[in-house]
Amino acid sequence: MRINREIRALRVRVIDKDGGQMGIIPISEALMRAEQVGLDLVEIAPTADPPVCKIIDYGKFRYQLTKKDKENKKAQHQVKVKEIKLKPNTDDHDLNTKTKHAREFVEKGYKVRITCVFRGREMQHPEFGMKIVRSLCDQLSDIAAPESPPKMLGRSLSVVLAPGGKKKS
Repeated sequence: MRINREIRALRVRVIDKDGGQMGIIPISEALMRAEQVGLDLVEIAPTADPPVCKIIDYGKFRYQLTKKDKENKKAQHQVKVKEIKLKPNTDDHDLNTKTKHAREFVEKGYKVRITCVFRGREMQHPEFGMKIVRSLCDQLSDIAAPESPPKMLGRSLSVVLAPGGKKKS
């Protein structure tokens, strides 16, 4: 963004500080009018023909741009993923506790990754881990839906649940 003497066009379309059109005038006249008011001539649309310039306070303009950028950044919502780790031989009570924690996470709006980790000989029977992961998914199916079917990655079986499953009515 070019200001004042950095503007290279010979003729520019000028907008005054109140937003009114001043028309297409030579750059020297536009700079003179901006100096009379005590403000800057800022090139708003350099690709237009002729380029569009506005008579404004450049410092205030930059401040408003950075403020708007911060507001936009603040409005973005980053989805966080919480993880629940299980083993294929996790007992019912422990499973209920982990289900309760997962339910709390989903209700707060987090995604939940359920991971079943296999050790040693447990790798011989991945169906036990699949059974536990599926049961946990079924218990949470009223408030969360799996993004994809459970997958084996090395020694772990995992699935990601996203908030927004079938609501109970």
